[in-house]
Amino acid sequence: MNQQTGLIEELIEKVEQYGKTTIELLKLKTLDKSSDVISNLISWLIVLTFAVLFFLILNIGLALWLGELLGKSYYGFFVISGFYALLALVFGIFRKQLIKNPVNNSIIEQVLEEEAS
Repeated sequence: MNQQTGLIEELIEKVEQYGKTTIELLKLKTLDKSSDVISNLISWLIVLTFAVLFFLILNIGLALWLGELLGKSYYGFFVISGFYALLALVFGIFRKQLIKNPVNNSIIEQVLEEEAS
């Protein structure tokens, strides 16, 4: 009887240890995935920042050039802002197909990437 009690206690101890190890593994996998997603997000934000600066300066130059062609410098800014208003309208109408779905799919692929390998 004493031996059975010892075996049961040993079994309970191993189950506890297995549970703790499983929780630790889950924490590490979560940390790995979240750090991967965050580092990917930060790297894209840096690229996006430089792209925005490039397009901002390009648009100012283009607006000034168009303004010179049209006779008044502010006309060029009106043309450029009208173009972006049109783009905003198109992206507003088709935002689900153009933005939401691709971003969702990308995040899901990143999260499930480890499970496939």
